[in-house]
Amino acid sequence: MKEVELRSFVSKEKYEELKDFFDKNAEFIKEDEQETHYFNTEQDLRIQKNNYYSKIWLKDGKLHDESREEVEIKMDKEDFPNLQKLFKSLNYDVEIKWFRHRIVYSWKEVSVMLDYTKGYGYIIELEILTEHDENKALEKLKQLFNELNIEITPKQEFSEKYEYYKENWKNLV
Repeated sequence: MKEVELRSFVSKEKYEELKDFFDKNAEFIKEDEQETHYFNTEQDLRIQKNNYYSKIWLKDGKLHDESREEVEIKMDKEDFPNLQKLFKSLNYDVEIKWFRHRIVYSWKEVSVMLDYTKGYGYIIELEILTEHDENKALEKLKQLFNELNIEITPKQEFSEKYEYYKENWKNLV
């Protein structure tokens, strides 16, 4: 299964506008508080705890790619301290920690995530999981961004903001 996603930074005002829109026009799925640790590895390896569970998570490809395979192993949220100990004992250093508030909706057969990440900003993400035509899924996401009157933030801008956050996250949070 591949994850096809597009995301964009939005202002706080646009975030609130989108929240109102999706509250009225989409199916609310959940609201969540997440703490994610990215490890300093060649692969995109992470652990996360949220309101529902903990997980180990590996994403193939490059950060901010539109399409990536991922592997997740979920466990009880109380297991998060053990995950931290495990990766620390394996000498994996935490490169970044994210502290995110996420609201998830289902809209037009697409997962919608409205995020506020402390020190990073407000983001809307649209996602489709597919086993087939990634290009078709990507086109649908682009059409929906257009329908919402949101310009897709260029990957370069995400990369620059990510690098800034990576260097400064301890002060930003």
